[in-house]
Amino acid sequence: MTTFADFVESKPMKDEQVSNIEHYTVMLCDALYMHKKSQELKYHTLATDSPDYHDRRIAEINDNGIDTEFYIQSGRKYHKVMMRDHNSRSVHCFVDKETGDVYKPASIKAPAKGVRYNLLDETQRNYCYAKCDWAGGYLYLR
Repeated sequence: MTTFADFVESKPMKDEQVSNIEHYTVMLCDALYMHKKSQELKYHTLATDSPDYHDRRIAEINDNGIDTEFYIQSGRKYHKVMMRDHNSRSVHCFVDKETGDVYKPASIKAPAKGVRYNLLDETQRNYCYAKCDWAGGYLYLR
């Protein structure tokens, strides 16, 4: 049985963990944005038609970034990582606010079963950041 004193003693650690999870989720959003940006640069670099257009797009992307945004929409239990691309929005993944577990979305409201990564585990977190892609392929179970 947990006493009030136990709760008070463990509260700062739990608050720090929740804060770390949010920070790691922001870092995931940044990694996803950088992957999308590198993919667009790669596309325009390899394109052979209309070289003037592709050179302008490369300069524009380097100067202003891309018209895609990854951001967090927090709910009661999960952080939803949302992707806004031009004028459409979609759920990229869910992150459990207390455990740091990352889930593939089953729908816009709920995650699929099966933890894909845990952001509190440094090895899994680094692997997640290294493998993440804007389309979500890294979230499929292998």
